[in-house]
Amino acid sequence: MALLVTGAELVWTARRELAGAEVLCEGGVVTAVGDLAEGGPGLDSPRMPEPSPPERLDASGCVVTPGLVNAHHHLLQSAFRTLKGTRHVRMGDWLAAMAGYYRRAAVDPPLAAAASAAALAEGLLAGVTTVADHHLTWPEDCDALELASSVVSSAENLRSRLVFVRGTAGGDPEAAAESVSDLVDRFGVMSSDGMLQIACGPAGVHSDGREMFDALGEVAAEKGLRRRTQANEQVDVERAAVRWGRRPLELLDSWGWLAPDVTLAHLCEITAEELARIAESGATATNAPGCDVPMGWGLAPVGEMLDAGVTVGLGTSGGGSNDAGHLLADARLALQVGGMTARPPTAREVLTMSTTGSALGLGRPELGQLEPGAAADLCCYDVTGPADAGVADILAGLLWANPGRRPRHVVVAGEVVVRDWGLLTADASRLSAELRRMSALRLGL
Repeated sequence: MALLVTGAELVWTARRELAGAEVLCEGGVVTAVGDLAEGGPGLDSPRMPEPSPPERLDASGCVVTPGLVNAHHHLLQSAFRTLKGTRHVRMGDWLAAMAGYYRRAAVDPPLAAAASAAALAEGLLAGVTTVADHHLTWPEDCDALELASSVVSSAENLRSRLVFVRGTAGGDPEAAAESVSDLVDRFGVMSSDGMLQIACGPAGVHSDGREMFDALGEVAAEKGLRRRTQANEQVDVERAAVRWGRRPLELLDSWGWLAPDVTLAHLCEITAEELARIAESGATATNAPGCDVPMGWGLAPVGEMLDAGVTVGLGTSGGGSNDAGHLLADARLALQVGGMTARPPTAREVLTMSTTGSALGLGRPELGQLEPGAAADLCCYDVTGPADAGVADILAGLLWANPGRRPRHVVVAGEVVVRDWGLLTADASRLSAELRRMSALRLGL
């Protein structure tokens, strides 16, 4: 059935700002944007579906935006939030503490399913319609394909788009590459409806050497997968200097991991030469201030990256370092801490990072925008409450005003998954209770 989003104060398509526009969605895609009832000047396609009228979604008093694209998450870590020894510590100490908690919890498919379900529900309720999950934890006694499948099933049940990134943090390169191939054999590179995508990549040079990067690079080229890794967080720089006497981005470049099909997360405190190297390579970037800033691991020069022509997305990273999967909150943080950099980004630039920028880093130009032909993923943010009173620029106000803002409605592939702030595709309280029960059982909390 077609869906018509009506009554909005403003529709931001990621390219245009259309006051009072409507959005028509058919077959999971946007087919028209504008004054559809009157055929006004903003209309892109006057056709209305026949013979049945579309379902109407009331967006009165709302700003309508593309669905948010979380370009970097670790869904499993949602079972490991605020644990002792994991806050305000150096990254090397954090990695060791988290590894201990993973062993203690005996990570397996049921735990991965519970964590990912709660995290994906949290994301949908916060307007995140696509999540890239860089999964790095693969216990030796656990079937990797079964573990991955548990996360995929959670996304399918909730109707969230998922990019499952088969990552590594050590381990055998040949076995990791074989696991990537198994995933592609099971799920394909991309599902026919675009709801699932497979990608791969090591955690970073702090955890893996050239052999792993080579192995995953080869399987990515063979299967046609996007590649993703992390670079220039605190431990990355330290360990690269000790092991190779080089900087992380210099290593990645020499290993063939600075290229248009690669996305680099974090990129804290890169040098001017490193920025030029990234821009020349065509690689894309993902900012994750909700992890790096509060943990003290570094700050990315977002505005300078944008000025250099680098496509920049936004991610939350995982619950082990950022205790929330609220991408719009992290967009606000990126805007705020940008004032500490030489070239602060604007609100519209950060909104673009949260949508189009993240989508392009995934190789998904149909996501993160609402022009005709785009995927029908969108959010309706109510801007009529006291927190938005006095706001002169309601689009910029989505970030500057109303901390913790959540959307009134969320649509994925033309289906309403959140209506009037409530999740429709699952019982959110049940998912929360299950993860709470399992975390307490596994960790003895």
